Amino acid sequence: MIARLLSVLCCLVLAQPASATCSGDDLRATLDQGERDRLDTMVANDPFAEGNHWKATRGGATLHLIGTMHLSDPRLDAPLSRLQPTIESADLLLLEMTSADELALQQRLSTDPSLLLLPDTTLPELLNDAQWTQMSKALNARGVPSFMAARFQPWYVSILLAIPPCAASTDLSEGGMDARIEEIATSVDIPSAALEDVETIFAAFADQPRDVQIDMMLSALVDPTTSEDLFATLLASYFDETPAEGWAMSTILAERYSPISSDAAAEIFATMEQKLLIDRNRAWIPVLIDATQKHDTVLAAFGAAHLPGQNGVLALLQAEGFSLERLPF
Repeated sequence: MIARLLSVLCCLVLAQPASATCSGDDLRATLDQGERDRLDTMVANDPFAEGNHWKATRGGATLHLIGTMHLSDPRLDAPLSRLQPTIESADLLLLEMTSADELALQQRLSTDPSLLLLPDTTLPELLNDAQWTQMSKALNARGVPSFMAARFQPWYVSILLAIPPCAASTDLSEGGMDARIEEIATSVDIPSAALEDVETIFAAFADQPRDVQIDMMLSALVDPTTSEDLFATLLASYFDETPAEGWAMSTILAERYSPISSDAAAEIFATMEQKLLIDRNRAWIPVLIDATQKHDTVLAAFGAAHLPGQNGVLALLQAEGFSLERLPF
């Protein structure tokens, strides 16, 4: 969802066509023994640690849960081909953000960008000279002029910095899995609905205290090569169907590479996990259950990181009496 939101937001400031290809390295092979032991422990404690396609059943209702990647990638062709019959058999498709929601958000922000702007100060006033110089350089590399970036909310800058320069000029969700699943559903007249109001994702960031937002922003200020490697690692974990490992790797690598202290980076990551995953997972469960009570077969597609863990969608559904079965992806 973050990447799809970023795609919507970037269209307001990034005008150039896609012109670069990312070629980062999978950082899982670079873990030292301490990091490897920590990763293994984190994943071992997560139920439903593997799998991007699950079926939940209760009574006569069937709920297919597909963990998605919100970015375009040619490796999506094969799983989408395999999943097409499942998509076409659904009575309802649930997404984090429908195409209609995305269009409405684009229109809203193009006419009223105040949601993204600081109301009372600028980033150069919030940062020291060295930090602002580094920040300006990083944003310029992503096609965002410093005079424009100076007014942005720190949380928004942190999202911009999460995408490496090689991908920042690309329409990130064009051809992404969520969009392509919705296209298949639409082609056979299956209705789509959102799991949440789009305001939810904004609030998860914007409601954070400003000092936390600044730490979020600074923690994302890493070397462009490292940014590409983090990107590549995330994608590799997705296609390996190891969402728990992918999230755990993000935690470990955020602490490894963050320019702020490892303790501060860990605290920020924990806050974002609560706001972006756990709280939203719990809010989605009543929506999913209600859908299964009104439709025989429901398909829900959302970011794969929402699937695993004690507070993941799968464990929460199991606690509600659903039986879970992993299916081919």
